[in-house]
Amino acid sequence: MAARKSVKKPNVSADELLEYYREMLLIRRFEEKAGQLYGMGLIGGFCHLYIGQEAVVVGLEAAAEDGDKRVTSYRDHGHMLACGMDPDGVMAELTGREGGYSKGKGGSMHMFSKEKHFYGGHGIVGAQVPLGAGLAFSDKYKGNDRVTFAYFGDGAANQGQVYETYNMAQLWDLPVVFVIENNQYAMGTSVQRSTKSPALWKRGEAYGIKGEEVDGMDVLAVKEAGERAVAHCRAGKGPYILEVKTYRYRGHSMSDPAKYRTREEVQKMREERDPIEQIRSMLLTGSHASEDDLKAIDKEIKDIVNKSADFSKESPEPALEELWTDIYADDLPQETA
Repeated sequence: MAARKSVKKPNVSADELLEYYREMLLIRRFEEKAGQLYGMGLIGGFCHLYIGQEAVVVGLEAAAEDGDKRVTSYRDHGHMLACGMDPDGVMAELTGREGGYSKGKGGSMHMFSKEKHFYGGHGIVGAQVPLGAGLAFSDKYKGNDRVTFAYFGDGAANQGQVYETYNMAQLWDLPVVFVIENNQYAMGTSVQRSTKSPALWKRGEAYGIKGEEVDGMDVLAVKEAGERAVAHCRAGKGPYILEVKTYRYRGHSMSDPAKYRTREEVQKMREERDPIEQIRSMLLTGSHASEDDLKAIDKEIKDIVNKSADFSKESPEPALEELWTDIYADDLPQETA
């Protein structure tokens, strides 16, 4: 099947454009603050930032409905914010505090929200893909018309469990959108050096799975492709693959100096392809917002992010007995004599 590239911009209102701008800016400013806290030693362990990839989750969340699920890898902060999780709880989890979504026990890589149908942050490369199929299987079994978004990167796309999951998902017509966030460098090796068949979405052809390549630096293109994928799944036609071509501005993690690419390459992407600047330009040239309006939004977002940082610093560290909670389900039926 031929690739379908999203080039036509869908019609959106000024309010929608402003919302996408606000949501992407929240992720950008939050991640910048997280980077600062990491440098101050307030965030320990690994910390993988989403700067540059904001259009992916914001566009796909715009195509989602209440009750749809999402599961992703350890580069997960942006996904959490995009699905409506509280920045205070996310930042507190990053800093390992009691007020975090996993009560300070998961950190940057392992968060969860049953209320927002966010099923992790997973540290094992590719592990979330079969879990995403499992979530979709649950919805198909219940017949509730829900869709699961299973996010993974170009590096994880070479994992064997991905293809086992493709086969099962197509065999059982599961309502799952496999989202390949192809930021082109995996953990540090370019996709050109690591992958013989660089059109990653086409790997679903062996199983009969439909898919397409999408410009992941264009939030409107992502939203449009997401709507096609979701409609396909809700219609009972099985899984769909979106290879979203994006780009991260920082290294794989905060400890990665990213010497495998030039500063000029990163700067060129920032200047010519930045997803936030594209929407900003549309808002200004279309007279949907003034410079003062956008400055006010930026101040609002910075206040939210600063508040989340303050909350995380003020929240206590988890008590020792907290280590023994959230191990077993509380609502399991009790055995009777």
